[in-house]
Amino acid sequence: MLDSSPASPARPTFADITTIGVGGSIAAFACPKDRVGLIEAVEGADAQGQPLCVIGGGSNLLVSDDPFPGLVVRDARHEMYVLDEAAPVEGQDRSVHVGATAGTNWDDLVDYCVRMGLAGIEGLSGIPGTVGASVVQNIGAYGQEVAQSVQSVEVWDRERKTTQELSAQDLAFGYRSSALKSSMYEAPGQPAESFFPTPRFVVLSVTFALRHSRASRVDFDQLARALGVEVGDQMPTEQIRQAVLSIRAQKGMLEDPYRYLNPWMRGSRQRDNAQAAIDSLQAAVDQAGGVDSPQGQDLIANRHSCGSFFMNPVISEEQAVSLPAEAPRFPVISAGQQADPARVKTSAAWLIDHAGFHKSFALPKAQAGLSTVHTLALTNRGSASSQELADLAFAIRSGVEAAFGLSLIPEPVLVGLQLDR
Repeated sequence: MLDSSPASPARPTFADITTIGVGGSIAAFACPKDRVGLIEAVEGADAQGQPLCVIGGGSNLLVSDDPFPGLVVRDARHEMYVLDEAAPVEGQDRSVHVGATAGTNWDDLVDYCVRMGLAGIEGLSGIPGTVGASVVQNIGAYGQEVAQSVQSVEVWDRERKTTQELSAQDLAFGYRSSALKSSMYEAPGQPAESFFPTPRFVVLSVTFALRHSRASRVDFDQLARALGVEVGDQMPTEQIRQAVLSIRAQKGMLEDPYRYLNPWMRGSRQRDNAQAAIDSLQAAVDQAGGVDSPQGQDLIANRHSCGSFFMNPVISEEQAVSLPAEAPRFPVISAGQQADPARVKTSAAWLIDHAGFHKSFALPKAQAGLSTVHTLALTNRGSASSQELADLAFAIRSGVEAAFGLSLIPEPVLVGLQLDR
């Protein structure tokens, strides 16, 4: 596990522990290695009135370059365990429950489940972050959402100062939202005064309901095309996982695995998985002409991001009608529910591109820019400041609003930064 006192500066900066690689110094940093230590760290900060930031993999944070005056806590527990029979009993229920501590690397869990012959989260392969963050954000991709597989979540309630077991229903999952995330905001994108940038409910562990199967249904057209099958076909979960990783790599939507060589990140992902990701990226860079080639540099720089920076707008039917005919429109479905006929989801990437912000767009003299392969990712091209990234996000959001009348909501948590001017 990560040593909280490596042979490096006494504390990391946010630039050291976030995927986008920006952010200022940290007054206090803790990496508790057990459940009691995690609760004590959170409760201690709250009792002293300290600003508190509980961080996972740092993939959903954009933090100011100013010093952070409080405590940053990262759960150093990386435990995964099958709670039922490891193999299905012939003719009986094929469901199985898997538990994981909040600090477990998300893709480590996906890899573990696929290797164990458990299906249900393979479409979420390659998403950066931790198990705890996955349920706060209700991560989703390629026809799956984490909400579809969550059985329960154990949390520490910062208000009542007690642990609770929350069911999937209690969590009120929606598109990139949950009751946990909602406790941080007065309204979408507007931080609450009481609990920000850490939710009222701090995740301790998650129990997932999966199924014994080495095959799974393909429910997303892009994934189906990559696999050469039809939507609805069954495919081996390992092949689905590899196809998802390949698609994400082509979009620049994987994290930079070299970050796990950083002393402050070392040990936060399983060594074999981190090395495999490094080898895969290095092979791609070599094929592109090496690290000194423009293409090789782009392959690495595109990964210095928060992933998708803006959420896809969920709008009314009336708003959807006002968009150009060619604008994408998708049904709004979450956690296996029926589509909501009164709401439509459109593509933030399409809106950004058609508002004039194309791949590689950057403001003058700035080290922040859009990815060279995806308009939805804001990237640190080398030595960007957090303000440069905030300025870029503001320019894009203002341009989309001027062009289409829709206000994009950031997906990452913004700490010490504002897009409203």
